[in-house]
Amino acid sequence: MAEQEQQTPDKQIAIQKIYIKDFSFESPSAPDVFSKSDWSPKTNLNLRSSHNVGTENVHEVILTLTIEAKDEEKTVFLIELHQAGLFFISGYGEEEFKALVGSFCPNILFPYARETIASMVVKGGFPEFILQPINFDALYAHGLAQAEAEAGEEGEANIVTDAATGSNGGTH
Repeated sequence: MAEQEQQTPDKQIAIQKIYIKDFSFESPSAPDVFSKSDWSPKTNLNLRSSHNVGTENVHEVILTLTIEAKDEEKTVFLIELHQAGLFFISGYGEEEFKALVGSFCPNILFPYARETIASMVVKGGFPEFILQPINFDALYAHGLAQAEAEAGEEGEANIVTDAATGSNGGTH
């Protein structure tokens, strides 16, 4: 039994670095949008995560958020953020590893992305904008089920965590 414990690698995960890889904020309707007294923009959030293999068990996970706020057909603001992190991941099986980079790591990155976006929207002259919590476990499970369904049709699976949600009102 002692031999089995020695042969099983220790499972380890550690955050090494969290950083902004890319960020863009546009307000194409400024300054005209600020003079409107009764505007209620509709927002659209697109969310995606990706993974790049690094060296020595270090993996880069990138959470990409794109938010577009529109008033009627005019874009009020457009944000694209690539919030990234370097994670040391060792000793996990393939399925566990996929769940870590597809759900656990994006869940770690999301609060940083939420704070960056909220801060930039206010600095852009707009009212407070709060992104609601996201269930990355459910998104990962949905992506896995979708990939399995496509694999049945095409013969192979490619899992990507991707979500598009829309909400009414510019502030949450």
